[in-house]
Amino acid sequence: MCFSPEADVVSAVVIGAVGVDTVRHVRTGAQWPLAVLPLLLAGHTFVEAFVWWGLRGDVSHGALTVATASYAAVAFVVLPVYVPVTVLALEHSPAHRLAEVVTLAAGVLCAAGLVAALVARPVTATPDGHHIVYHVHMYAGPVIIVLYLVSTCGALVVSGRSFLRWYGVVNMAAVGLLAWIATDAVTSLWCAWAAVTSIAVAWHLRSGGAGGQRVGRPALAGR
Repeated sequence: MCFSPEADVVSAVVIGAVGVDTVRHVRTGAQWPLAVLPLLLAGHTFVEAFVWWGLRGDVSHGALTVATASYAAVAFVVLPVYVPVTVLALEHSPAHRLAEVVTLAAGVLCAAGLVAALVARPVTATPDGHHIVYHVHMYAGPVIIVLYLVSTCGALVVSGRSFLRWYGVVNMAAVGLLAWIATDAVTSLWCAWAAVTSIAVAWHLRSGGAGGQRVGRPALAGR
């Protein structure tokens, strides 16, 4: 969970197990992106263990480079697009679908900007106490940050489903708190937080949420 490679491995195993259970409770095709999210974040957490080991010299420099690039690719390129797509797949209201298309557009622009930054100058990782600082030399940094928040948190906040709205609000608050605690460590700390809170996704699907329907019970609109 970003505090050490051992913590990352343990967290990845636990979250991965939760993710496997989550996909077992998928009831509709639209739920698959949401159900897969814990598995994606579990893999992301596991990759950071290799970043730690590389920084400690326990694995080769090549392994460190690959792990750092992979971690950055998921955090900076995949998530800004994946989160809006996940929410969009669950929306039925035209107004909410339009709002999600806007957040998806923000995510695509954010990912494109970060891809350009990563290609121009590869991301670097440095240890700082009990977390890792990822250095990305961004163009128009403040704009990219706003687009990132709109796509990864805003997509949830404007959802038509109450669970996702509250999940987005909590994640937005977490970003603010983590930025206040350790600005340079937001990427590592928030991704760890997101992975842990993905357990809530599993609970939501198990309870028949996100458009699912339990046998013998009507689905609740807006869940």
